[in-house]
Amino acid sequence: MKNILTLSLGLGLLTAPAGRAQQAPTLTRAAEPELPYRATDTKINALVHTKLAVGFDYAKRHLNGKAWLTLRPYAYATDSLRLDAKGFDIKTVALVDGTNQTPLKYDYADQNNLRIQLGKLMPVGTPYTVYIEYTAKPDELKVKGSAAITDAKGLYFINPDSAVKGKPVQIWTQGETEASSAWFPTIDRPNQKTTSEISMTVPARYVTLSNGALVSQTPAGAGLRTDTWKMELPHAPYLFMMAVGDFNIYQDKWRDKPVTYYLEPKYAPFAKQIFGDTPEMMEFFSKRLGVDFPWNKYAQIVARDYVSGAMENTSATLHGEFLQMNTRELLDREYANNQSVIAHELFHQWFGDYVTAESWSNLTVNESMADMSEALWAEYKYGPDAAGAHRNQYIRNYLNNPNNYAKNLVRFHYGDKEEMFDGVTYQKGGAIQDMLRTYLGDEVYFAGLNQYLKQNALGNGEAHQLRLAMEAASGRDLNWFFNQWYYGAGHPEVSIDYSWDAAKKVQSVTLKQTQEGPVFQLPLAVDVYVNGKPERHQVMMRQATETFQFGASAKPDLVNVDATKLTVWLKKDNKPLSEYVYQYAHAPLYVDRREAILAAKDKQDDAAARALLVKAMADKFYLLRSTAIDALNLENKAMAKAAAPVLRKMAANDPQNSVRAAALRALAKLKDKKDEKLFTQQLKNESYQVSGAALRGLVAVAPAKALAQAKTLETTDNNTTLAAVIDVYAAQGSDAQWSFVRDKFDAAPLQSRFELLEGLSGMLVRLDDPANFSAGVERVKALAIQFKPQGAAEPLIGLLQSVKQRKTSGPNVQQAQQTIDKAVQEIQDAK
Repeated sequence: MKNILTLSLGLGLLTAPAGRAQQAPTLTRAAEPELPYRATDTKINALVHTKLAVGFDYAKRHLNGKAWLTLRPYAYATDSLRLDAKGFDIKTVALVDGTNQTPLKYDYADQNNLRIQLGKLMPVGTPYTVYIEYTAKPDELKVKGSAAITDAKGLYFINPDSAVKGKPVQIWTQGETEASSAWFPTIDRPNQKTTSEISMTVPARYVTLSNGALVSQTPAGAGLRTDTWKMELPHAPYLFMMAVGDFNIYQDKWRDKPVTYYLEPKYAPFAKQIFGDTPEMMEFFSKRLGVDFPWNKYAQIVARDYVSGAMENTSATLHGEFLQMNTRELLDREYANNQSVIAHELFHQWFGDYVTAESWSNLTVNESMADMSEALWAEYKYGPDAAGAHRNQYIRNYLNNPNNYAKNLVRFHYGDKEEMFDGVTYQKGGAIQDMLRTYLGDEVYFAGLNQYLKQNALGNGEAHQLRLAMEAASGRDLNWFFNQWYYGAGHPEVSIDYSWDAAKKVQSVTLKQTQEGPVFQLPLAVDVYVNGKPERHQVMMRQATETFQFGASAKPDLVNVDATKLTVWLKKDNKPLSEYVYQYAHAPLYVDRREAILAAKDKQDDAAARALLVKAMADKFYLLRSTAIDALNLENKAMAKAAAPVLRKMAANDPQNSVRAAALRALAKLKDKKDEKLFTQQLKNESYQVSGAALRGLVAVAPAKALAQAKTLETTDNNTTLAAVIDVYAAQGSDAQWSFVRDKFDAAPLQSRFELLEGLSGMLVRLDDPANFSAGVERVKALAIQFKPQGAAEPLIGLLQSVKQRKTSGPNVQQAQQTIDKAVQEIQDAK
């Protein structure tokens, strides 16, 4: 599962500014004792095979189903069976013996658990088959989702009555965590594995997709067809999937296995551009892991109104519509919030599908691994800077949410399983894998992953089994690593100080851990630069305060602690700007250069800092060029004078559209009328990012022209352009534009609403009508509460507080401020 908020965290709104985490509350390192212990589900009966035959009532939004479930008593003989079945109408329950069916007694009083009396004692290991005929009614369920999965009704009818013009009619399913039982009866637990056969009777004009191979297509009456899909290897019930709709199928392949991409017809011409790296990814991951892609095919499909980012259903990943792009949109596509999800879900086919977490407490062996894989692919395909940027962003995402700090990675105590889908399981867990890989070395680390996969193939795994595999591969005891990073919470908070003894020619580095609770054991690489050459030293910090000494022929130009830049910690690095300037020029990594840029950001009265920022605006890696632009203090006259001509060149010529857009946004802050021509020219740019930034720039220097231009773009179906239009209205609009802003915000896919929040908040400042203002605040509050477990509450509270500070005029200022105070309190009180 790639969750929605993870996809949105690349946006400035939900990424705390540099240094923000340094002021975070002190962490504690214990799980909350009042939360209940969540045991791995006890196996009484084990699923063996699941056969389904389903049809759809589009008008009622019902599924009419028949299920043949083959099971076997697991460890003890039993005469009963409990199945998960949410909100069904049960018509028949029978024991199947050849062609004979014997009706069985059952209890279904709670509409969630189907408790069946088998009529006789079934011996251990002996398979038996139960037949169930039922109707599933997902739209009538009363269920909740999570921040990762915003709904849990399992089966979704999209525009089934064609009421929304231009919107496709689709059906798709979403099983994680335990929502497959909203559309078929099963034991809906991750430690169950079953082969499957799913027959779907659908309108003949539609195509279908499910797990495994399409083995037959047969006419099923007037305008109908039945497609049967078989998965001959066992997989968990939450990974079952179906999709039905008008999709074009692009045929690709990896080795001798089919690889397919399902897209809406208008996006079909771009299938290869969107998904074309998939076979290369499959080859890369297969070789890296030493285990070939295990399933008989791999398909990817893009669905409308999907309730998360993407889902790794076995052999058939389902993606949200953000992945679907046309020619102009593809110009702006970047790895972090688009292509990375393709790698993430593919890696799950090994970690999550081939070997599945035995319980939601151990979700890390699914999601942390998939998060790690995103930078692994970036490293191979795009180079070390791209990988470093991806890893660093995820570490910062974790650190910027103090709600993460008290949570163990493996969490046996939680209120609801949905709480496991958070920044600890995803971002922190992925970073922990990178630390383990660095500590063990590539050869040993991947040998450990290979052992884990082979030892638990087509079964279940947990963090202890991962540890044992890594220990077997490395010959090292790793209990200390897993105890502190998997079964403990938080991270080190470290200050770093330096001293040079000229007489002894010894460089000392003192590290002090300041967090409450146990001291972390930290393997660290320290690079000491003398006369332009680094010498690497490997050290192990075990005490709260330790001083390490390194001999050097002369005073070092730079001491680079944590030279791999992969440690999950909060550090206060007490070195002067001059060393950061040297670090930018000589240290090789993305994070090295980023740290130097951020050090210069706070010292722009210093000519050396200004020179560093100007130099960084020409960095070889585009994200650092953007970081340098965003760091500029253009109210500093010397900085503005040095940067402005560079910004104008970048706005016109930088090869990366996101950098050109950043340069245009920076120029807008200068409010220089001579830039009107540049903004007007860039309005015509094919890149939506660039043209949107140009529109925002134009409103700073020619408001009336920008407002007129925005009105001509109201019919856009591109969310980047829409965000720019709303930003113009936020700068120059009034209550007259509120209904447009409100309706566009509500209609946007959930991922895209985060892009519109900044404009929405600016619009609030300009609203005088209390009802309109309250409606806008409610939308911000709803997102903050929904995604509070993922860290959205704090930045969105900041957004509302900013509105409160800026709204100082108009007829209802006091009422507006009270509305914000009430919303903030409700966000803070929400669980």
